[in-house]
Amino acid sequence: MTVRHVWDDVIDEDTRAIYAAYDRDRWIGKRPVVLAIDLYQLVFEGGPRPVRDLVERYPSSCGVEAWNAVAPTQALFAVARERDVPVIYTTGETRPDARHTVHATRRGGRRDAVRDYAFQAELAPLEGDLVVRKQRASAFFGTPLVAHLVEAGVDTVIVCGETTSGCVRASAVDAYSNGFHVVLVEECCFDRSALSHKVNLFDLHQKYADVMHLEEVERRLRALPKSG
Repeated sequence: MTVRHVWDDVIDEDTRAIYAAYDRDRWIGKRPVVLAIDLYQLVFEGGPRPVRDLVERYPSSCGVEAWNAVAPTQALFAVARERDVPVIYTTGETRPDARHTVHATRRGGRRDAVRDYAFQAELAPLEGDLVVRKQRASAFFGTPLVAHLVEAGVDTVIVCGETTSGCVRASAVDAYSNGFHVVLVEECCFDRSALSHKVNLFDLHQKYADVMHLEEVERRLRALPKSG
């Protein structure tokens, strides 16, 4: 049976045919981690409303797209922790001794970085979870993340968070470039642009990552032996 994805309504048959050579089996390795990209308050501002209605007041908000991802992401975290799979978080750099002229994208500077980059309460790290503070889009660029993953013997990076076309994409490509198998959880990634979300998920699935539905990721994680 053909697995349906969120991009089905924007990717035409000619494009699918062009990328047919990338078809392959999806998998999750024996030592995965969950990498949660930028689940901070800034992108949840304005509540679960259409992004177009929020951008004038909250230009960085992902609106309803962010809020729709809350419950699936909570479910992903729950099964990961049930199976002793580490959950690693990223957020923006706010420490006073860091160079704050460096930003993840060309968007203007933050109004209150400490507040903006604080984690959304529903998705916040637990005690003992690793938090990576970054200044560029990728979770890997200029951070010790690779060292942590190598030391832990990780073979698979399961990515969730935002935005699909921005920091999620950059982190997924860098994870692949550093030799890790990459999985994106479709329901747990989001973007302020539906079109960018769909096209980037499709493109990442062809080249750098296995895009899986939450149900499949949960099933595969539960099939793994618990560590220790």
